[in-house]
Amino acid sequence: MSDDNTPEDDFQEMLRRLLGDAGGDAAGLEGIDLSQLGAAGIDPAMMQQMMGALQAAFRNESDEISWDSTRVGALHLANRDDRGIASGDRADLDQAFHLADLWLGEATEIPALAASARVITRGEWVEMSLPVWQELAEPVATSIADALTRAMREQAPDDMQQFVQNAGRMLRQVGGSLFAAQLGQVIGKLSLEVVSGGDVGIPVLPAGTAAILPQNFADLGEGLEIPADQLALYVAARELAHARLFAHARWLRLHVMSQVTDYARGLEVDTDSLEDLATRFDPSHPEELQEALSSGALLPQQSEAQTQALARLETMLALIEGWVDVVSSDATKRVPQLARIAEAIRRRRAVGGPAEDALKSLVGLQLRPRRLREAAAMWRSIGDAVGASARDALWDYPDLVPTAEDIDDPSALIARLEARARGDEAPRDTMDDEIAKLLADAAGEGSEGDQQPGGPTPV
Repeated sequence: MSDDNTPEDDFQEMLRRLLGDAGGDAAGLEGIDLSQLGAAGIDPAMMQQMMGALQAAFRNESDEISWDSTRVGALHLANRDDRGIASGDRADLDQAFHLADLWLGEATEIPALAASARVITRGEWVEMSLPVWQELAEPVATSIADALTRAMREQAPDDMQQFVQNAGRMLRQVGGSLFAAQLGQVIGKLSLEVVSGGDVGIPVLPAGTAAILPQNFADLGEGLEIPADQLALYVAARELAHARLFAHARWLRLHVMSQVTDYARGLEVDTDSLEDLATRFDPSHPEELQEALSSGALLPQQSEAQTQALARLETMLALIEGWVDVVSSDATKRVPQLARIAEAIRRRRAVGGPAEDALKSLVGLQLRPRRLREAAAMWRSIGDAVGASARDALWDYPDLVPTAEDIDDPSALIARLEARARGDEAPRDTMDDEIAKLLADAAGEGSEGDQQPGGPTPV
């Protein structure tokens, strides 16, 4: 855009580039210098694919965001160095799954999976997990795309408002398509890090599916000086325990994903940053918007409601990971270097990786169980006090699952479980007293309502 132009001239020129001179086709994207996008940290081989996604966005007559570029971008990274699965690796991991499954039968009464565990490639992990990532990211993508359209409309001069309104769908598609392309980069990078289906904390694979990625498993053991067969047994036990839990507690998957998506829907775009970006946005140079998306600059600080939602989600993730930690450790107690392996895995989950950081920047959510050690200690105390069967029964219904307060101090929960095991009346707690008070108040109000003013009490 020329420095001699007025803001109105720049805006009209931008829209002409965006919409094309032929009435809204993709011609406005021709001649874009793709090499300039390298500054945004995007794989150069993905440049043309992203531009293709933008061109498709202009041709898309629907208001919904197209996620094709997410799949293409993720698979491009996942399959780039994928040499397939060697028969020896598959056999070793299949054997580890088989033995770990037998040992888990001694550590928990939650039943085995109906389907056999799988050994999968990075590309298969992408294909299997993509619906979950789309579900997680869609509310954020929609918010950013809508906010971009709104900001562009507010920045347009009065005589351009009607034109901008007609172009709103295409403006929205630009933001959505760039977000989808960035999400593909993040998922592709995650596929290079995750070792198993439950590795990111949330259930990204289909229900009842346990899987290990052998190429990433090989990287996991580097520098640990731990025999690969021992490490495989522990990782297999964790993955099977995680998948068993979600298959048994059918409510749990929906509960976790609802918390995640509710958090994502609560995100509000930083309108000041977006409006500042909209004043100088040039579709022929979308790298600035791409950088804003990837850095998290458009996502403001969490609201109070989001902070509370995140605390609830982190508590649930810690409960899940803590239970998996205890059960898998019990199942693999025969493994000579169990303590070293378990500690290495716990640290890895606590620290996370670059791709997890990228996901946090994109959707504002960090999927790490901050209270893993405390939750594991709670589950250990419960199991020691009342046994594995009573411990695992706490996953049968949402109302039975321990709370954040139980993680802080499990003594009251253990006392109730011990009383139940003896057949005694469970000790009363604050919650019982509050419920009793509510019932008493309701009964009192009902009695007063039955009285007929000025007349006898009905028999």
